[in-house]
Amino acid sequence: MSKRNVVKNLWSRYNHLLILLYYGVIGLLYHTFNKYIVPKYYVHSFLDDYIPFIKVFVIPYLFWYLYIAIAVTYFGLTSREDFIKLMLFMFGGMTICFFIYFILPNGQKLRPVITEQDFLSRLIKGIYSIDRPTNVSPSMHVLDAIAVHLAVIKSKKLQNRKWIHYISLVCAILISLSTVFIKQHSVEDVIYAMLLSYALYRVIYKPQRNRKPYFEKESVYTSG
Repeated sequence: MSKRNVVKNLWSRYNHLLILLYYGVIGLLYHTFNKYIVPKYYVHSFLDDYIPFIKVFVIPYLFWYLYIAIAVTYFGLTSREDFIKLMLFMFGGMTICFFIYFILPNGQKLRPVITEQDFLSRLIKGIYSIDRPTNVSPSMHVLDAIAVHLAVIKSKKLQNRKWIHYISLVCAILISLSTVFIKQHSVEDVIYAMLLSYALYRVIYKPQRNRKPYFEKESVYTSG
């Protein structure tokens, strides 16, 4: 096979990965909003007052990045359909979140003053210093964790690997809990992320009957 054909085959097989370029837009929006948005509304639930600060939850909070990377890489290389659904969920959800942050600039005042110098405390202080307590509701951390878990349990390739489903569920739950236990988010942020996720789920994973998803490639057959 010629190099030209190899490149052509690779392009045909993996051109859906170009969607990842939208991460540049997400990154630009994040840094812009994180720097310039001034909260007008502060999110707080009475439940937040009963939730303790547990610094060990910074581990699942940071594991979120690996959780996302593994899912995006796996589905990107193995299933065009699952990958595009995941990207629609994540990128669509995060874009909606930024729109909400713009029209309802929000923040929170839940963060404790951390004076300890142990490793976990320093990790949390580092997160606090980089990520301002603004643009918190809905929580994109929770939204993306739900997106990945839905991609896992809805994937035809993984439908018989229940152990992966269970591991993914535990990861998604721990990541979501971590947002409130390290005081990055209010309980309300988690609830709003779940509601947005449900709406996205209905759109992306519940297509109309007899309607072929637009992201599936059409098969071309020629009669002999």
